[in-house]
Amino acid sequence: MLEIFNNRFMSVAEQMGFTLQNTAHSVNIKERLDFSCAVFDRKGNLIANAPHIPVHLGSMGECVKTLIQTQSKEMQAGDVYLINSPYHGGTHLPDITVVTPMFGSNGEILFCLASRGHHADVGGISPGSVPPGSRTITEEGVLSEGMKIVKQGCFCEESLKAWLDSGKHPARNPGQNLADIRAQIAANEKGLSELRWMVEEFSLETVEAYMGHVQDNAEEAVRRVIDRLANGEFTYSLDDGNAIKVKVTIDRKNRGARIDFTGTSPQLPNNFNAPASVCIAAVLYAFRTLVKSDIPLNAGCLRPLEIIIPEGSLLNPKPPAAVVAGNVETSQYIVDALFGALGTLAASQGTMNNFTFGNADFQYYETICGGAGAGPGFSGTDAVHTHMTNSRITDPEILETRFPVLLEEFSIREGSGGDGKFRGGNGVVRKLRFLKDMNAAILSSHRKLPPFGLNGGMPGKCGRNMLIRSDGSVLEIGGQAEVELKSGDVFVIETPGGGGYGKNSGRSFSFYRRQ
Repeated sequence: MLEIFNNRFMSVAEQMGFTLQNTAHSVNIKERLDFSCAVFDRKGNLIANAPHIPVHLGSMGECVKTLIQTQSKEMQAGDVYLINSPYHGGTHLPDITVVTPMFGSNGEILFCLASRGHHADVGGISPGSVPPGSRTITEEGVLSEGMKIVKQGCFCEESLKAWLDSGKHPARNPGQNLADIRAQIAANEKGLSELRWMVEEFSLETVEAYMGHVQDNAEEAVRRVIDRLANGEFTYSLDDGNAIKVKVTIDRKNRGARIDFTGTSPQLPNNFNAPASVCIAAVLYAFRTLVKSDIPLNAGCLRPLEIIIPEGSLLNPKPPAAVVAGNVETSQYIVDALFGALGTLAASQGTMNNFTFGNADFQYYETICGGAGAGPGFSGTDAVHTHMTNSRITDPEILETRFPVLLEEFSIREGSGGDGKFRGGNGVVRKLRFLKDMNAAILSSHRKLPPFGLNGGMPGKCGRNMLIRSDGSVLEIGGQAEVELKSGDVFVIETPGGGGYGKNSGRSFSFYRRQ
């Protein structure tokens, strides 16, 4: 029965995902699949999810809990809510979370369904809402700490339009936002119907009991992993010299672990600050990947873990800190630092290589794959999205049909993976030629410091960003840049390789060491 309910709860989230993909409008959600769906209990604890985006799934529960705490007295059947605040369980502003509570016959909340989608644009100082140069949250788009978007079955379109058009930098394409939000509402409605059917089949008491059992099972699975782990600590530097420091202490008596980020750099003036919810999501993901059994990622995985994140640090910033890169870049550093401390896996490419382009008429965003890190007994994989991202790249035919660009090259970057007994995976080369004048921005990491190798393995190669002008001149671009493109210009992105694992013949060298 436990296995049946594991899969039934996951199936609800998967059905929600199919609905969202099929009804969404934007390339970002419909083609790239940059969305996540999940089921929560009446307290906002994650019960199960579809295999979507890890950084979404580990943090969505905080959004649901925030809405329950602040809005539950006003919630009624047929209501739906929206939230995207990074300081209340969100990740960055383009990730909009839509939450639908399910009510019992007495008017009490039984469960919650939630879907989070990365919207192509929610305003901000750059098209695509991933500005490399943002310094405050207001420069990244419109923000909501929680608002009702469906009232007893009626869509609140005018209030949504007003929100999207608010602030100094409003959304550029509110019609597309509304279409995707409607798709998220439809996805949640699909989840509601699936859960109602489960309650009718098994009874409410049984469904709620197994929501507890699946969390208990996940907790025990993580405790079994902790039984095999050793203490460790790791310091991992970002390209700008700031660092994430993590110390893992195993409590053998209570079969738990303390994850302490004390010593991490203070809150930054740039946008690499990661909200605490992102840090928690990274920890949840890292420990779930160490579990060999096939269980849903859920709140039970966190029970054996004590997570300490210093307030006012890079990993727990205070408003109005900019956070757009914290979700997509710093989250990757956190995961690699955890695996480094545990000694289980060399660094992945460690970046999502966020590329945006557009103007007032259209906006596009993509993350680009790279090399995976090697580990004991296996080499890293070439050209994959790693760790906290799990999105798809847009098909060339769709990309070139919807936007004025030509994809001139998308190939494996041979030799970019770190050497070792087991080699790191290779990154990729991606070249886009632009057929109209527009703005483009790149937000990436590991352009100065390479992804580390482990146990004597070599680091992967750093990434590289270039602009080839139509006259043939080449401009080297750093990890974070925004440029004005002219028709005929080519933007080239070479993504990092993963680190190698174990010594190979000859001299080996690593930029980082496990303490």
